[in-house]
Amino acid sequence: MAESIVLYPAPGIGHIVSMVELGKLILLHHHNPHSFSLTILLTTGSIIQTPSIDSYVHRISQSHPSISFLRLPPLSVHPSPPRSRAAMDFEFLRLNATHVASALAHISQTSNIRAFVIDLFCSSALTVGSSLGLPVYYFFTSGAAVLSAFTYFPKIHEQIDKSLKDLSVLLHFPGNPPIKSFHMVEPLLNRDDPAYWDMLYFFTQIPKSNGIIVNTFEELEPIAIKAITEGACFPDPKLAPPVFYIGPLIADSNDQEMKAKDDCLWWLEKQPSRSVVYLCFGSRGSFSVSQLKEIADALERSGQRFLWVVKRPPLDESTKQTYGTSAEFDLDSVLPSGFLERTKGRGLVVKSWAPQVEVLSKESVGGFVTHCGWNSVLEAVVAGVPMIGWPLSACGSSSVALNKLVETWKGKSC
Repeated sequence: MAESIVLYPAPGIGHIVSMVELGKLILLHHHNPHSFSLTILLTTGSIIQTPSIDSYVHRISQSHPSISFLRLPPLSVHPSPPRSRAAMDFEFLRLNATHVASALAHISQTSNIRAFVIDLFCSSALTVGSSLGLPVYYFFTSGAAVLSAFTYFPKIHEQIDKSLKDLSVLLHFPGNPPIKSFHMVEPLLNRDDPAYWDMLYFFTQIPKSNGIIVNTFEELEPIAIKAITEGACFPDPKLAPPVFYIGPLIADSNDQEMKAKDDCLWWLEKQPSRSVVYLCFGSRGSFSVSQLKEIADALERSGQRFLWVVKRPPLDESTKQTYGTSAEFDLDSVLPSGFLERTKGRGLVVKSWAPQVEVLSKESVGGFVTHCGWNSVLEAVVAGVPMIGWPLSACGSSSVALNKLVETWKGKSC
């Protein structure tokens, strides 16, 4: 019977790309890749499902025949009772656990599943895999500093009985500089939010896995990695699972769409060395129309060359996230009147997406304004591009990652 490994990423193109790159790395190092395959489980019906995911999956399927994708049956989450977007996302993944069990049983009929690798947000699948006798590993896509904070957080939960949003105290995590309580990731700020308890559940499941795979490397996060190695972050250091650092693992530029590559990369080739500021805020981060106009005004006044990725503004002006960012919209309707014409030549605005790995590798790019998603941080580090951090992610770990990077690297030259 053929051997296989099953990978289960959280919804969203960033999570899926990272898991695919892990799969490629596994195939590269397997002693007999021709008798070995990878299956990636994809949820269906998530509110962050976009056409870009479908096109990416198609390209990977065509170029990497040893990687297959299995779509789980469609599933939806009822909007009542009203709750946070994170709580709905986590409920969506929790409800998918039965579909995951069926998928694993189906795959095991024709393959010997050697391991089941899951995203942190897919923790409800850990017991599913374990009940089938499968070794279950976490693939942690946010770096060692965030892993240290998350695995230690249950102790913080025991020490503090109020919501973090109502406090102004410094939280101390092994391997991390102190962080203000209200700067923690959004689902951890309010104990009345079901997402808080979901996150706490995720953290308590991590030590129960067979191991943790982390997309980072020791030179980037030596202090956090040391704290994890010493067991300072886990409730019981003797029961801490092994941790494997396999980074930097970044997206393959060959897997990106050609049309988007042609437009902005051609423009960057014509700009002077280190003259362009690149602005992009991840696959889910977006701004209200009023914020977009303020950013545009600042760019125009600066006189600086820029490449700016603008996503469709959210329908709800109170949130900084949007879903289905590939939907068509008119740039002129969200930017100041005449802005595109006045900045023509020294600035380029592209809608929704840019081939970030290739953009950052261009000689003309001298700075990167980023939401500090871990994929973006690693891509900038590998390319040697300075960053300006602007955390946006509600469910992610941008603030924790930025806090760590600033405290670790401030005052140091690269």
